[in-house]
Amino acid sequence: MSPAPKQSAVVIFPGRGTYGKDELGYLARHHSNKTDFIAGVDQWRESAGRETVSSLDGAKTYSAAKHASSINASAIIYACALADFADINRDRIEISAICGNSLGWYLTLAASGALNPANAIRLVDTMGALMEEGGVGGQIIYPFVDEDWRASRQNEKAIGEALHAGRTAGNAFLSIRLGGMAVLAGDAAGMTAMEKSLPKTQERYPFRLARHAAFHTPLLAHVSDTAIEQLGPELFAAPTTPMIDGRGAIWTGAATDKDALHRYTLGAQITETYDFSKSIEVAIKEFAPDMLILAGPGATLGAAIAQDLIHHRWLSLTSKADFAARQKTDPFLLAMGREDQRRLVV
Repeated sequence: MSPAPKQSAVVIFPGRGTYGKDELGYLARHHSNKTDFIAGVDQWRESAGRETVSSLDGAKTYSAAKHASSINASAIIYACALADFADINRDRIEISAICGNSLGWYLTLAASGALNPANAIRLVDTMGALMEEGGVGGQIIYPFVDEDWRASRQNEKAIGEALHAGRTAGNAFLSIRLGGMAVLAGDAAGMTAMEKSLPKTQERYPFRLARHAAFHTPLLAHVSDTAIEQLGPELFAAPTTPMIDGRGAIWTGAATDKDALHRYTLGAQITETYDFSKSIEVAIKEFAPDMLILAGPGATLGAAIAQDLIHHRWLSLTSKADFAARQKTDPFLLAMGREDQRRLVV
């Protein structure tokens, strides 16, 4: 009897803010067998004079000041997500492509083979430190969609007006297109003006992200310059699995110029809008996977992915209710940060 054919998947990596109090102990719960990998991350952290991911994950209590800081969050999310990636059952699942949101691009580079483990933690940890030292401005989240995850012209208009107000008062940018959410960023004056301009909606928006700088905007050009000085193109290699970047561009092994990959990763990827929604569109339309797998920690990115599926009417989805019903009977999106969905993947 021949084995069942493998199912195809696009793997998606999360960004900052996904390791919260509920994720404390994630490495210990799921990855106690990954001793060599975690030891390698810890050794790099120790050599840089930083607390190890093992110690952070093993803390008795969660501390936002410690665990959510740039200098720690990037490394612990990297360790959790790449360990999850290693747990995907390759006997049943064939990974067609990889993408991610913001920090998730660095994790994509690591999982695809474009960075080896030593260079991956070096890149992730160096960028975390540079953001801690040189991050300026902040970010606000505001929805493009209504409560049923359908496009809202009223909200889109409000976002446009807020950006205009922010640019009149200071600096304001669209930082990330995150499914049905706009992540807006700016300097202090721009942020204040946008917050005043945006009408309250859905009981929580506009929502300012704590400990987040103006990622993916020209305000971080100085961080980009320093990163290019500290991290050379020799760190990069051609990926063995296709990657989808924050513009929706596909990088494949045969066609990848490592100098161009270096320039994008430490240049435009830092200073220009990260279009996560475009990367999801390319993932489903170009690769047509049987499933999407969201690596942990956490599963908060799942809503943004679902909103993109609804926007494109993928699998005939037209609303939040449609998506919820589909997930109960035949889930297309499997989040490894959820115990019920994790076991369908590992």
